[in-house]
Amino acid sequence: MSTSAPAEASRTPARRDRLARFRGWTRGVLIANVIAQIGIIVTGGAVRLTGSGLGCSTWPQCEPGSFTPVFHAEVGIHPYIEFGNRLLTFVLAAIAVLVLLLVLTDRRRSRAYRWLGVVPLAGVVAQAVIGGVVVLLDLHPAWVSLHFVVSAALVWLAAYLLHRHREGDGAPTPVGPRTVTLAGRALALLVVPVVLLGVAVTAAGPHSGDAEVGYRLAVDPLLMTRAHSASVWLFVGVLTVLLVLLHRTPDAAEDPLVRRARAGAWLLLAVTLAQGAVGYVQYFTGLPEILVALHMLGAGLLVWATANAVLRLRTRA
Repeated sequence: MSTSAPAEASRTPARRDRLARFRGWTRGVLIANVIAQIGIIVTGGAVRLTGSGLGCSTWPQCEPGSFTPVFHAEVGIHPYIEFGNRLLTFVLAAIAVLVLLLVLTDRRRSRAYRWLGVVPLAGVVAQAVIGGVVVLLDLHPAWVSLHFVVSAALVWLAAYLLHRHREGDGAPTPVGPRTVTLAGRALALLVVPVVLLGVAVTAAGPHSGDAEVGYRLAVDPLLMTRAHSASVWLFVGVLTVLLVLLHRTPDAAEDPLVRRARAGAWLLLAVTLAQGAVGYVQYFTGLPEILVALHMLGAGLLVWATANAVLRLRTRA
C-alpha cells in the first residue's frame, strides 16, 4: 500500500487534469477579475451620479415583462445607464465561472488556495441579490452603502486571490522585522474606516443617487468629510512609517523580496496621494460629477493597492 499510493498520486494529476492546457490562462483571468471588480464600482458610481438607480423599475427584469429597457418617446438615458451596469454583472459572472474552473480544479495547489476560486462567483450572486433589494426598496441608503462596501471587499479578495496564485502554498513568512508586519496590519485595518467614511460622505452629499433628495443619509456632511479626511491622513502616516521601516530593513538593497515590498508601498503612497488630491479638489470646486466619479475609481484602486502592498510583506515557500 505504501508503494502503490505514491505511484497513483503521481499519475492522478496528469490523468485527471482535463484543463491542463488552460492553466496558463489563470493569471490573466485573475487580473481580469481585479479589473472587473474595480470597473463595476465605476459603473455603479455612474448610476448614482446620474440618478439612474431606478432607471429599471424592477428586478431581475428591467421593466415588467422585459429584461431590457423598453424604448418609448418619454424614456431618458437612465434605464440604459442602469441596464449597462447590470450587463457588467454578467461579465463579472463569466469571469467568476472561469476563476472557479481554473482555480478550484487545480489539484497541484493546496485545498485552501483552491477554495478561494469560489469567492468571485459567490460575490456576484451576493451583489445581484443586494442590487435587487436596492431597487425593490427604492434606493434605501443602507442597502446602497452595503452594495459599495461589498464591492470594495471583493476588490480586496480579488487582489488576494491574484497574489496567492503567484505564491507557494507553504506557511507565510514575513519579509521584514515584526514592526514591518505590524505596520502592514495597521494599514489593512485603517483602509476600512477610510472606505466606510467615504461612503458616508457620499450618502450625506448631493450625489447620493436620488435626484429628488439632496441626501440619502441624514448626517452632517461637513462632519463626515472631516472624519473621512482625518482617517486618510492617519492612513498616510502609518504608510510613511511602513516605508521608513522597509528602507531601514537590514540587507534591503540586496533582498528582492524587500525591494518588492518597498515598490508596493511606494505605489500605494502614489495612489493614496492622487486620491487625496482628487478629494480635496472636488471638495473645493463644488463636487463636480466627473471628479466624484474619478474619486470612486480611486477608491477601488486604493483598496487594491493596499491589499497589494500588505500582501507583499510576506512570502510563502
